Amino acid sequence: MAGPLDGIRVVELGQALAGPLAGVILADMGADVIKVERPDGGDDARLWGPPFVDGDSVSFRSNNRGKRSVTLDIKNAADVVRLKQLVRDADILIQNLRPGIVDELGIGPAVMRAENARLIYCSIWAFGAAGPLRAAPGFDPLLQCYGAVVTLTGRPADPPTFCAPAINDTATGMWVVIGALAALQQRDRTGVGCVVDASLFESAVAWVQGPLNNYLATGTVPQRHGAASATLAPYQIFETADRPLCIAAGNDRLFVKLARAMGHPDWCDHPLFSDGRKRAANREALVAVMQPVLLTRGRQEWLGIIGEAGVPCAPVNDIAELAASDQLQAMDMLRTLPGSGVRVVGLPISFDGQRPEPAGDSPRLGEHNGSMFGE
Repeated sequence: MAGPLDGIRVVELGQALAGPLAGVILADMGADVIKVERPDGGDDARLWGPPFVDGDSVSFRSNNRGKRSVTLDIKNAADVVRLKQLVRDADILIQNLRPGIVDELGIGPAVMRAENARLIYCSIWAFGAAGPLRAAPGFDPLLQCYGAVVTLTGRPADPPTFCAPAINDTATGMWVVIGALAALQQRDRTGVGCVVDASLFESAVAWVQGPLNNYLATGTVPQRHGAASATLAPYQIFETADRPLCIAAGNDRLFVKLARAMGHPDWCDHPLFSDGRKRAANREALVAVMQPVLLTRGRQEWLGIIGEAGVPCAPVNDIAELAASDQLQAMDMLRTLPGSGVRVVGLPISFDGQRPEPAGDSPRLGEHNGSMFGE
């Protein structure tokens, strides 16, 4: 089936994660994505393993499925001419090269949009298109640190702690897609493209907008709360007789249901727990009375009791448990790449009830030089 972006052509000068992720989202939605790689090894992510399948990492295969690969040395004038030829027929260009290099090489937004006024030129920066760190390189861990999320993750006594997924790369790839799609809509009205800028720094700030907004309002620096919310209670992970579970009673109505389900309706009228503000201010006291009760039964039994009462709760799954979960299977989120047979997570969105299928496996380095350049 044709995807919603069928007929849209994307040129991707993407490497590592944020740029290729933006490209693969567009590819899964039906765009023709031409990935431009260095002749000497291509995208560094090809070697981001183990595991590897047929020489390329699973990470590369997942984030570059359904694309075409051509090799160009963009430091070579003749290959820059070829790149411009690709751009003349493109709708979107995505690049996340080292900050400033596109202007040094003469392939920046002004030059490329002079070749194609309808082009939407998307740049992914580390720290942004302005400011004293404009030219600074950056990877996800650096931006987790600069953006303060490591100071909010973990228990109060923990050192600064990373979020395990590459949250800033991932978010920036998604923001670029949102910007590109909005720009396509604008182009339908105006007939001309535009420049879309996004950065890992801006994504990092967006992740902590709640704590940052609170600091701006109060002047109080937010602290870590481990597996608990800073503003809601009970809204955290608890231990049971065997395995941990998460309970999220995010309002007074849910707390009443939870207290009754746990056999303690008296908590509802307790002077420390009778409303959300009091529970948040007295979280430690609330946990002190809840935890012993939860230790009397196993996780699965509590999930049934609390869930049937209408209180949001969930098991704390590891990756293997997630992979085996009925919900993952029911949502049909996994896709098998044609050719290699690698199983990967598909696009987390559906159209008319159908999740897009990958257009193909990840390409071999320079696989499409012949079809694109007649070589």
